[in-house]
Amino acid sequence: MKRPSLGFTLIEILIAVAIFTLIGMASTGVMTAVIDSDKLSEQRFDKLQTLQRAMLIIERDLLQAVPRAIRIEGQQNQIVMNGQKNLFESEAYGLGFVRAGWQNPQLMLHRSTLQGVAYRMQEGRLERLYGNYVDNVIGFEPKVRVLLTEINDFQLAFLTDSGEDPADSENWEESYSGNILPIAITVTIDSKDFGLIQRKFILGSQD
Repeated sequence: MKRPSLGFTLIEILIAVAIFTLIGMASTGVMTAVIDSDKLSEQRFDKLQTLQRAMLIIERDLLQAVPRAIRIEGQQNQIVMNGQKNLFESEAYGLGFVRAGWQNPQLMLHRSTLQGVAYRMQEGRLERLYGNYVDNVIGFEPKVRVLLTEINDFQLAFLTDSGEDPADSENWEESYSGNILPIAITVTIDSKDFGLIQRKFILGSQD
């Protein structure tokens, strides 16, 4: 009597191979999607961290603004803050002022704790301009730090009258140039990644 075969037929083997192939392809697709999603999440998180860091730098500078004028090309002037369109070669708004609180432990560095800073937008980048000294020599070129990229617009508004209602947008001026600090500043950034971002800062001193 002939013993029955205990193996698999060719068709059964081909079917099994096809099933495992489909399972492998599906698993690869799921894994690829998970990896891509993780990369996008990581990129998004990095951009969010960059945005938060930029806003902290802006906040730190504005909240430590002081009524100190800067010599322009060696000449004295009375302007302690200047903010308007196309200032500092900006493609949107530009803003310049002096801030305090620049750390210099035990005054070991040959500079003060004051720092002249400026902001501008160029080629979709929000840039911070600064130098080591408040009053620099004629022909000084500021250092540039890129805070944000892929920026559509950078806008400012200034509140100068303490008797007005800050909640009323009509009380905010589009530009400012004066010998005292404004009461408050609105900073609006149009980001390709995060849309419109607006912050209002009340300045610490107007004297």
